[in-house]
Amino acid sequence: MGIGSGIFLFIVGAIISYALNFDVKWVDQNVIGYLFMGGGALVFLISLFSSFKKRSTTVTTNTAFDSGAGGKSTKAETKSDTI
Repeated sequence: MGIGSGIFLFIVGAIISYALNFDVKWVDQNVIGYLFMGGGALVFLISLFSSFKKRSTTVTTNTAFDSGAGGKSTKAETKSDTI
């Protein structure tokens, strides 16, 4: 959802900056459009990096047997990260 929101903000900012032509004395439409585009790019990048972080996995397996009966103990740990 964040990636789509970033793209939406960027497109709205581009439309405000380049396609619309309105005249309001107290606001500059190019600045508003550039702010939307910058915010959209920032939201897109943050969402992209956080989605990569969510895909990391850690699997830990512990197996223990009774040492009095001559059993063995096994410990395995696997970490994978896409970044």
